[in-house]
Amino acid sequence: MKPATPQRAGSPRRVLPLRRARAQRGATAVEFALVFPLFFAILYAIITFSLILVAQQNLTLAAEEGARAALNWQSNTSLQTALTNRGNAACAAAKLVAAKLVQSMQCTPSSSTCGPGGAMQCVNVLLTYNYQANPIVPVLPLLGIVVPKSLSSSATVQLNPENIQ
Repeated sequence: MKPATPQRAGSPRRVLPLRRARAQRGATAVEFALVFPLFFAILYAIITFSLILVAQQNLTLAAEEGARAALNWQSNTSLQTALTNRGNAACAAAKLVAAKLVQSMQCTPSSSTCGPGGAMQCVNVLLTYNYQANPIVPVLPLLGIVVPKSLSSSATVQLNPENIQ
């Protein structure tokens, strides 16, 4: 057996890993600086589109509740005033149900004949939210291409003319 030779303090085996570590020290910061904007943009897009979907779902719920409120009897003098009053009640109910997220929505009630042979009356509640004018979160420059300009939802309820007045 050969005796082990002691390594010198300045041995190349120890110096090379230290030099490599010093040379790589700034590479991690550069890689992070290159990758962080991409990860941030992806996370921001996920948050933005999640909030858009929440707002759309809330508009849908508010439109449905407004249409249900149109089923309630309203004081009236004629068929047309009954439909107008029910449409106004529908918008009032929709605004009560809407979350603060979409409080600046616009409600448009309308009525028309519907059903087989036009025998029924329909009350339609249309809710629109101008997302471009009132974004929930600020839109990043390139993300503005795919973000919708407005959100809308509508619901319709069918009424028997015999039960309207």
